Amino acid sequence: MAGGGAAPAPKQDELQPHPVREQLPNVSYCITSPPPWPEAVLLGFQHFLVMLGTTVIIPTALVPQMGGGNDDKARVVQTILFVSGINTLFQTFFGTRLPAVIGGSYTFVVPTISIILAGRYSDIVDPHEKFLHIMRGTQGALIVASTLQIIVGFSGLWRNVTRFLSPLAAVPLVALSGFGLYEFGFPGVAKCIEIGLPQIILLVLFSQYLPHALHSDKPVFDRFSVIFSITIVWFYAYLLTVGGAYRHSPPKTQLHCRTDRSGLVGGAPWIRVPYPFQWGAPTFDAGEAFAMMAASFVALVESTGTFIAVTRYASATPCPPSVLSRGIGWQGIGILLDGIFGTANGSSVSVENTGLLALTRVGSRRVVQISAGFMIFFSILGKFGAVFASIPAPIFAALYCIFFAYVGSVGLSFLQFCNLNSFRTLFILGFSIFMGLSVPQYFNEYTSVAGFGPVHVGARWFNDIVNVIFSSKPFVAGLVAFFLDNTLHRHDPTAKRDRGYHWWKRFRSFKGDVRSEEFYELPFNLNKFFPSV
Repeated sequence: MAGGGAAPAPKQDELQPHPVREQLPNVSYCITSPPPWPEAVLLGFQHFLVMLGTTVIIPTALVPQMGGGNDDKARVVQTILFVSGINTLFQTFFGTRLPAVIGGSYTFVVPTISIILAGRYSDIVDPHEKFLHIMRGTQGALIVASTLQIIVGFSGLWRNVTRFLSPLAAVPLVALSGFGLYEFGFPGVAKCIEIGLPQIILLVLFSQYLPHALHSDKPVFDRFSVIFSITIVWFYAYLLTVGGAYRHSPPKTQLHCRTDRSGLVGGAPWIRVPYPFQWGAPTFDAGEAFAMMAASFVALVESTGTFIAVTRYASATPCPPSVLSRGIGWQGIGILLDGIFGTANGSSVSVENTGLLALTRVGSRRVVQISAGFMIFFSILGKFGAVFASIPAPIFAALYCIFFAYVGSVGLSFLQFCNLNSFRTLFILGFSIFMGLSVPQYFNEYTSVAGFGPVHVGARWFNDIVNVIFSSKPFVAGLVAFFLDNTLHRHDPTAKRDRGYHWWKRFRSFKGDVRSEEFYELPFNLNKFFPSV
């Protein structure tokens, strides 16, 4: 080398082109910075459209098994919309105060099906009467199950658990909260590929390619890509329907592809306000309540992972454990309302709406509160809400392919806080993610072949508890990662830095960072009733 001297060693900072960031940059509007009102209303309507998928899919699967018809299904969809709007407002005003939509959860489907198959309903001949009795049993189980999250959340127990959560343990939990829902993605698209595939292509085109091709300073196509793409594909599906493209198709194909097969528009009343105990007085069964409590606990863990994803996409600081615990408590109140109103299903944080925060780069709390207003409005005006709810399911499945991927990828983004050159880190990551995928796959395969889960004893409620817990991918992955991260070489001084714990340490307390008060402080001086410390 010229000069005969050795080249100076480069500094570590110079070798790190992408520094660690506690808050995600390039977010247009964070929690406390709402967009202009016209834009906020359109974005809120977009959130409403996205959450309709799960809102319709779950009753469509459950209500016919309960003995209900299209009228009952339409009323259940209205009720879920109404309660979801209330729960979303509660969460954004008094819970975590994150822009998180609270909607129906697939986690509660298994115990609900168990209630449907209970022997005490098999002697009821009239289908509608059977539907009412099963709905009342589901209400009772949800009311009891809600106490778990209410107690664990408001007592601060969950705060004490999440204080030990590090970025390393959060990676599998958050990643599989998104990636673990892959069965609701392209398999749903493939049920009507001529509708689902164009929806994926148009959504990617509008949100990723078109803004760069047009070099526009105003983010129009990318921010409202869901509205543009759904409008085009929905109209295309309508043309196929009226044109007779599915006239001689099998009934299954017609159900997924046609725009007039949902039965919601005809079954929905023009105006109807859901009210408490509209199906009758709830009935209670200890076994069903225990199974539903297991689902409530799994939903608690899954929602924690989704809350963490929301903080990232809303460009907020890591959520303090006390705020997470407060949010879980209010989610428990949401499940209590599910039981009181009769939604046939519990609720949790909507994963798809979390992905929509990433697509639009708008994490405003006001936008999500506006979407809650749309939920309540269209739940009361039944016919109008049913029109939007009749969008073919493959269109929603196409949206899930994008949104679930966004949530999974934000889980991987927490790897920036971890030392990936550590064998301890690599073992915990690899083993927890693999077990999170493998164990639920075994339970699901066993159930599909045998008709019951691997645990099959005389007590049906015990079978449901075990099957619900170990069928959740984020729960298994998060549990394994949390246990290993807090027990493996815990006294090793390098382990704390390898797991990235020092990055989140100051957020263990609500007052540890001034930004936490800006994002998560309760309004109207309510901290004296629901303290954050």
